[in-house]
Amino acid sequence: MTLTPSRKLIYPDSDGQPMADNTLQFRWIVLFKENLECLFRDNLDVFVGGDLLWYPVEGHPEIRVAPDVMVVFHRPKGERGSYRQWEENGIAPQVVFEILSPGNRLAEMAKKLEFYEQYGVEEYYIYDPQLNELSGYQRVGNRLRVIEEMNGWVSPRLGIRFALTDDELLVYYPNGERFKSTVELAQELEQTHQELLLERERANQETARAEQERQRAERLAAYLRSQGINPDEIGG
Repeated sequence: MTLTPSRKLIYPDSDGQPMADNTLQFRWIVLFKENLECLFRDNLDVFVGGDLLWYPVEGHPEIRVAPDVMVVFHRPKGERGSYRQWEENGIAPQVVFEILSPGNRLAEMAKKLEFYEQYGVEEYYIYDPQLNELSGYQRVGNRLRVIEEMNGWVSPRLGIRFALTDDELLVYYPNGERFKSTVELAQELEQTHQELLLERERANQETARAEQERQRAERLAAYLRSQGINPDEIGG
């Protein structure tokens, strides 16, 4: 009897779905992902992923989900095609974010909540940028429980604070600085650059004025000496 070799399981790096359905959703995904990267830039054991397939169970490639943003503590930074939990010391993402679009269905979001609850997520945040609505869940025992008041909520894991205004969501670093887009950071960098140029120009002008004063004093001293006057004795 000839034995058929077992088929090697494939864990695709893509589910064929777009990262975002529109520019608003994409902008918020990038805002969270990039700012969380900045928040933990000096911590080599915090991995931040965006639109990355997470496979929690070895041998079951059909069990998967791709959070818009996920944060995993105690895992090294680095490139990954997907997050295969059994290759990551069995550590599940502790914090996940989903940014909604009009295409997200209630049943789909309920299924994701069940998935995150079953596979160990500690904090789950959902933001709808079109309706400016923020929801959050925190693990209590084996369940993800609704966070009753999100305005002013501080993430226990991340230390970031959420503030809902009438127009949009504001998110703050633990040091009080606001999450900023790449454009805002570029504008701040340009402003800082211009301020440094102005400061350098002012310093150069002060140096030039001081040099002019020194030369004027030397000319005056030379003139006084030519008249038989010792400038060092004046005012003595």
